Amino acid sequence: MEISDQHLETIEKYALLRNLIDSNGIIDESVVDKLKLNVRSILESQPETDHSLLDLCLDVIYNSNMKSTALHHLVMLFVDWQEKRNQDSHTTEGAEAE
Repeated sequence: MEISDQHLETIEKYALLRNLIDSNGIIDESVVDKLKLNVRSILESQPETDHSLLDLCLDVIYNSNMKSTALHHLVMLFVDWQEKRNQDSHTTEGAEAE
């Protein structure tokens, strides 16, 4: 399964990982099901279809390989991606201030 920056941006746009994992921090199949239900709810509530969300569904969330381990890796990739973006934006802001 390949995850693109577009997929990660869509996850961020819809805050799909926010409050997804319980306080125990364990990602199991029930968490995968919860993500799928959340995405389905978003799709059904929108008057117009967001193609980036559909792409995310087809490529990642409803992929046959999306199991608890894959979701764990996706969460870790998303966290790393966000940290890198934050570091890049701080570096860019620092260069502009000089």
